[in-house]
Amino acid sequence: MSATIVTTGFSTAAMPRQSATSAAGGQAHARLRLTRRGRIVFTALAAVPVVVWALVTVLGAGGAAAEVDATGAMFEYVTIDQGDSLWAIAESIASNGDPRVVIDEIIRLNGLDGAVVEPGQRLALPVVP
Repeated sequence: MSATIVTTGFSTAAMPRQSATSAAGGQAHARLRLTRRGRIVFTALAAVPVVVWALVTVLGAGGAAAEVDATGAMFEYVTIDQGDSLWAIAESIASNGDPRVVIDEIIRLNGLDGAVVEPGQRLALPVVP
């Protein structure tokens, strides 16, 4: 049995490649390709506004805590001296009331973790009628 190989005279290896400009009718279409480093840079640049917004929101949240209460009440300010305590300050503010209530209010207004204060610390005090 014999086999005959017929060729058309055209070969894909022998055909010249068409450039992007001739295949698209004279206009070049460049395709954007990002490398791994390019994707990292692009993602970081896109994330910068989100990070800035988060920092402004978080760091700016506590600034006005001791300025005005939700009811619009104003506060007096005192700087803690050596030997001062919240109990003594609360007794001087509300001499006829319970100092524990005033201490709790001072801790809440100033965002303190506890009843310990240090000399030089500035505290907002509630105005007690």
